[in-house]
Amino acid sequence: MNTLLKSLLSVAAAIACSATLAQEAQIRKNIAERLPQIKVVDEVSKTPIPGVFELRINGSEIFYTDAQANYLIEGNIIDVRGKRNLTEERITKLTAVKFEDLPFKDAFTIVRGNGKRKIAVFEDPNCGYCKRFERDLQKVDNVTVYMFLYPILGADSVEKSKAIWCAKDQGKAWLDYMVRDQPVTATNCDTNALVRNGEFGRKYKITGTPTLFFVDDTRVPGAADAAQIEKMLAAAAKG
Repeated sequence: MNTLLKSLLSVAAAIACSATLAQEAQIRKNIAERLPQIKVVDEVSKTPIPGVFELRINGSEIFYTDAQANYLIEGNIIDVRGKRNLTEERITKLTAVKFEDLPFKDAFTIVRGNGKRKIAVFEDPNCGYCKRFERDLQKVDNVTVYMFLYPILGADSVEKSKAIWCAKDQGKAWLDYMVRDQPVTATNCDTNALVRNGEFGRKYKITGTPTLFFVDDTRVPGAADAAQIEKMLAAAAKG
């Protein structure tokens, strides 16, 4: 490639970049003027659809707009040829969590057997699916469970979570309530961990319980039985 052609390509790239930045600035300006309730637009980016742009706000909320921000679109972009939900894929990427980055200081652990295999779970004490999951989890050996109390089903869930978090033996209190149907005695302690768990869950779109995290960074929403858990633990160990 000769020097002249390289120079022309560089100029073209610079012009395209400048146009993109100007377009983004126009969209941000118009959104700020027309929708002041949107305090900050985290990112403006092109979509595969000509003239349609993605707006990312609040970390991982996705909307779409036109080049002049005259319209705001809420919903999914589906690639019908590729049979892919592009919006869902984007949100999944934005809310991905590495296992090692989970806030383990705000969890308690339950260890069975040698504890070599690891799983983290976000659960609500009033969640029926969580109770079923916990009963199945008792059949899984040689595992360390990082238990994140995540009370999202109302005020009673918060109170029960506080009682479990403040218990002398948190793991026993949790299993007493979830597996053995025994009440938990309320005591007082610092329960800011529950607040932080709530903030973490909202940031990373943990919208239901149980939600499971494995060491290969796989995230699984919903209850799983013992056989499924064993299969996912084995896959995580290989991954």
